[in-house]
Amino acid sequence: MSDQNSKANDIVERGLRPNVTGNTTRHNGAPVASENISVTAGPQGPNILNDIHLIEKLAHFNRENVPERIPHAKGHGAFGELHVTADVSQYTKAKLFQPGTVTPMGIRFSTVAGEKGSPDTWRDVHGFAMRFYTEDGNYDIVGNNTPIFFIRDGVKFPDFIHSQKRLGRNGLRDADMQWDFWTRTPESAHQVTYLMGDRGTPKTTRHMNGYGSHTFQWVNEAGEAFWVKYHFLSRQGVENFTDAEATEMAGINADHHRQDLYEAIDRGDYPVWDVKVQIMPAADAENYRWNPFDLTKVWSKKDYPRIDVGHFVLNRNPRNHFAQIEQIALDPGNLVPGIGLSPDRMLQARAFAYADQQRYRIGPNYRDLPVNRPINDVNTYSNRGPMAYFFDDEDQPTYSPNRFEKGAGYLDNGEDSSSGQSYGQAADVYVNPDPHGTDLVRAAYVQHPEDDDFIQPGILYREVLDEAAKQRLAENIAG
Repeated sequence: MSDQNSKANDIVERGLRPNVTGNTTRHNGAPVASENISVTAGPQGPNILNDIHLIEKLAHFNRENVPERIPHAKGHGAFGELHVTADVSQYTKAKLFQPGTVTPMGIRFSTVAGEKGSPDTWRDVHGFAMRFYTEDGNYDIVGNNTPIFFIRDGVKFPDFIHSQKRLGRNGLRDADMQWDFWTRTPESAHQVTYLMGDRGTPKTTRHMNGYGSHTFQWVNEAGEAFWVKYHFLSRQGVENFTDAEATEMAGINADHHRQDLYEAIDRGDYPVWDVKVQIMPAADAENYRWNPFDLTKVWSKKDYPRIDVGHFVLNRNPRNHFAQIEQIALDPGNLVPGIGLSPDRMLQARAFAYADQQRYRIGPNYRDLPVNRPINDVNTYSNRGPMAYFFDDEDQPTYSPNRFEKGAGYLDNGEDSSSGQSYGQAADVYVNPDPHGTDLVRAAYVQHPEDDDFIQPGILYREVLDEAAKQRLAENIAG
């Protein structure tokens, strides 16, 4: 059974409709006359258009699924807690990684290439995507069960996924197409070696490790930056199927991984993963023997040993698979203070692509869904759009800057938009480590000698407008 003391309970119970007994209702709350017999024009006649319940029921049925993810369509997941038992505060100020903290979390495991109905034991890379509901907002680590990937530049990602899907001519999976891409993409050799080895066919979700795969940035309270890689090591051990066993299980139970995880949690056998990191001082990045931001490479554990952080436990099953696993919108761009991106081009591309996919799949207000809402209050100028659920108080402005108390960012709050401030490096994204490159900065336009905001309006007024135009201008402003 699920742990009734889990920190994730509040997340899992969000959006649950109250159990209602008695007669059913339409979506507007009005009573339904019959769930079994529709209205017709006479006993042998056709259905009628104003059988509103029939039309409503069929129309909703036609729309009850959302488009599946293009990669990672087949998935399952659970909820639980991250327990931080070590002290890594010298590397990051992120609150979820401070010693002694317990943070509710959700996780979605998946395959990359298969569709929603495909077997989860097919040989494939397996997604290992986590959300941590922190007091500073949602933090997502959207990783895999391998520490590397097939490509290092996001511009290749659509081509890679197309090569792993089905052949357009006949709708069948095609090994020639897969190997055609791999053999013409030498950077894929590392991941292909992983995939075609034992770890390409994990026996269960519980018996595989996970990795953040990308390089991320940690920043401590003093503003010092470090590069970090995440490792999630299964306490259950690593167990894999042989190729023949995986193929056989695909025919016996296409949902083997999903069923195994659900039943383990249901019987109280909660799986645990130890959380470790590799830490690289920022200055090491320039001269390390491999590009530390290349997603097709790992960092040697001899150079950067793994450091203990804590562990996470999965102790709550979802209440509803569609609402909480299919609609969980994981996004590498969901960052919190103390954690940033890196020059990893795949990570930067995914920080756009994942959120954009959710806008298409679920809608622009996908973040308002119960499973996607953070536990802290959201204060944003984004509003309206399809299926808008939340709205601001009628006295709240919908623009910035303003004279009210709505506020702005923590850097520019209280300033007008022409403050001319330069805030330096954009550390909340990442601090560029390349001394030969260009820092990411938040800075105003470079000021030239006459870049005053009122010089040109003054010229327009004095030198272009005649007296009649000046009079009309004054009258229009005065109202």
